Amino acid sequence: MIETWIPLLVGLVLLVAGGELLVRGAVQAAERIGISPLVIGLTLVGFGTSMPELVTSVQAGLGGFPGIAFGNVVGSNIANILLIAGISALICPIVVARSALRRDAVVMLLVAVAF
Repeated sequence: MIETWIPLLVGLVLLVAGGELLVRGAVQAAERIGISPLVIGLTLVGFGTSMPELVTSVQAGLGGFPGIAFGNVVGSNIANILLIAGISALICPIVVARSALRRDAVVMLLVAVAF
C-alpha cells in the first residue's frame, strides 16, 4: 500500500510545483514584453487547464497507446463542456435563441456520436 501512496503524493507535489513554475515563468515573460494582465490571465488559464491532457496524450502516443490519447482528449472536452457550461448556467442563466440551441445541440450530439 505504501508503494502506491508515496509515488502518488510525490507526483502530486511535483505537479503542483511544476504548475507554479510554469505560471510564474509565463507571467514574467509576458510582463517583459508588455502583454496586458487580462490576456496573461486568460492565456494561462487556457494553457494551464490543457497542459495535463497534453502531457498525457503525448506520453500515450509515444508509448504506442493512441486510444488513451484519443480518450483523454474526448473525455477532457466532454468534462470541460459539461462542467463549465453547467456551472456557468447555474451561476448566471444563459439566454440563447431557441433556433441556435437546436442547431448547436444537434451538431454537438452528432459530433459526440461520431466519436
